[in-house]
Amino acid sequence: MNIQIIVNDTHHDKCFRELVDQPVTALRGMTQQQADALRDAFGINTIAELAELKAVKWARAIRTMASAEAEPSGEKAKETLIDDAVEMTFPASDPVSIQSSITRIEVAPDKVDASSDHQGAAAIEAHNRETIGKPALGPGGEKTAGAA
Repeated sequence: MNIQIIVNDTHHDKCFRELVDQPVTALRGMTQQQADALRDAFGINTIAELAELKAVKWARAIRTMASAEAEPSGEKAKETLIDDAVEMTFPASDPVSIQSSITRIEVAPDKVDASSDHQGAAAIEAHNRETIGKPALGPGGEKTAGAA
């Protein structure tokens, strides 16, 4: 193990037997503020005391056992049923539908020209032309009476 990556520069020349008795600030990244918090909360001053902390040992044991623990068979069966139901609803062969919530892609309808299809298109057009200073046009495209 390369000890230089886990302890500060001032402790590179020490062996493991010496390091266990060093303050926790000898560990790379451990600040004095963090060391003070460990001392105040748990009475920890050295690397050895930190390693022996019951809460640390219990947390490591739980993590180790969790990685080895098998999922309960009932939970695994439920998960399998859910996976199968989702696959039937959203087949894996159609990834677009799964990612975008689209179940089928249909051909889009032909678009209509909104200016001639809209109920108030003529009034909107007249207003727009008046706003930009152009004469208003009638339904056939001719200038209306009163238009300059």
